[in-house]
Amino acid sequence: MVFMFALFSSGCSGQDNDFQQSLVNREPAVSGQFYSSDPASLKADLSVLFSNAVQKEFENVLAVISPHAGYVFSGEVAASCFNQLDEDKHYENIFILASSHHVAFDGASIYEKGNYITPLGEVKVNLSLARTLIAENKEFVFRPDAHRHEHSLEVQLPFLQYKLGGNIQIIPVIIGTQNYKTCKKLADILKPYFNQKNLFVISTDFSHFPDYEDAITVDRITAEAILTNDPDALINTLKTNSNKNIDNLVTSLCGWSSVITLMYMTEDDPEIKYNEVIYMNSGDSKTYGDKYRVVGYYGIAVTGTTGQENDEYGLRFSDAEKMELLHIARSTINEYIINGRTPDIEVADLTDNLQLDCGAFVTLHKDGKLRGCIGRFDARDPLYLVVQQMAISASTKDYRFPRVPEEEIDELEIEISVLSPMRKISSIDEIEMGRHGIYIKKGMNSGTFLPQVAVETGWSKEEFLGHCAKDKARIGWDGWKDADIYIYEAYIFSEKDFEE
Repeated sequence: MVFMFALFSSGCSGQDNDFQQSLVNREPAVSGQFYSSDPASLKADLSVLFSNAVQKEFENVLAVISPHAGYVFSGEVAASCFNQLDEDKHYENIFILASSHHVAFDGASIYEKGNYITPLGEVKVNLSLARTLIAENKEFVFRPDAHRHEHSLEVQLPFLQYKLGGNIQIIPVIIGTQNYKTCKKLADILKPYFNQKNLFVISTDFSHFPDYEDAITVDRITAEAILTNDPDALINTLKTNSNKNIDNLVTSLCGWSSVITLMYMTEDDPEIKYNEVIYMNSGDSKTYGDKYRVVGYYGIAVTGTTGQENDEYGLRFSDAEKMELLHIARSTINEYIINGRTPDIEVADLTDNLQLDCGAFVTLHKDGKLRGCIGRFDARDPLYLVVQQMAISASTKDYRFPRVPEEEIDELEIEISVLSPMRKISSIDEIEMGRHGIYIKKGMNSGTFLPQVAVETGWSKEEFLGHCAKDKARIGWDGWKDADIYIYEAYIFSEKDFEE
């Protein structure tokens, strides 16, 4: 028997009116000091920095390690990092990890009360996800004092605005801990978001304040430890550097807690590689360079295929394969709605990936709102055929919506979710929000939510389960507590990923 489910993949923001009314944007604290407070001057400065910087050398960039000093000192290194990004790519979230210079506390603070402001405009914070991370994890809090004067996060924003435009969304994280174990906990929480959909920006300078030659030496040693993707190697290197009694060396990595948190996320993934982009120190500044007491700046790009595949089941699709599946879905909807026929597919032209037996969902949106979504879990038919069948069902058989008329076809946005096999779990602790979809079954009743529902709604895990049990399986809010729960993963892509 083929199971077919319709589900809401958007429509609930999770933000109430009281919360919206209490928003307070974080105003710039160091504009006019670390960078220009005048928008025109700042744009001109950034234009020069990006022109002089190292141009793009790396693909599949998942994270960058970028300095946070005044732009006259570290701006060229920072621009070189951000030049490694694909400026046409839309990131769902940009996680910015910056170590606190002003307050110490055992955990990390996420700004959840509004957006960040720079001279180039407003930078949207994903408030829903920020609140969820804080609500579900004691390691995350909101401390206004951690953000109020902190420069290390703020100085990254104009680079992102200039490179990626104004339509970006961030998760601003200030790490206050000095404890490696807490950094590991933070990494475990954030790891489900470390994928191709999101970008991580890690803010750190290197050595403070040896002379020019000592800085070059110690910074090279520190960078080599980071390039190993082994957090223990970095920890040991920082201790060794400290014990060398290098004149005037206060620290060899001021944002070590942010870097270590990233490395705890990546250490077990052989697909991840840390790549050196550029090195300079403040003594290299043509205008203000002083070679007696300097600060070091390394730019590092982290690349890999994480998020392009399902690690457990080996799902991986090229852009050409994704575009082919989206083409199959759209051409099928066109032909079926207009002429009542299911078009033939030239199977000989399809790659082996597209002929694998897989479950899949097809989701339709119109004007950003759900217009239809139907899928199947069973893996009895080839993927291309499942996509074709679910495209027809999503456009004509989703009971929540009228059949898509011919005049609406061009207004649809199509999203495809290729599913891994389901796995029954014994504890909800096994559910990773944003990574796992859930399927709840009790007697003859069942319901499901795709992984992206958790991210789009900002629900807590209990809300995720409760809504699925009540709204989808029809077994009541607490019905999941004595039901069978299965999890699965989804490889998700949509037409908007390929918009010009």
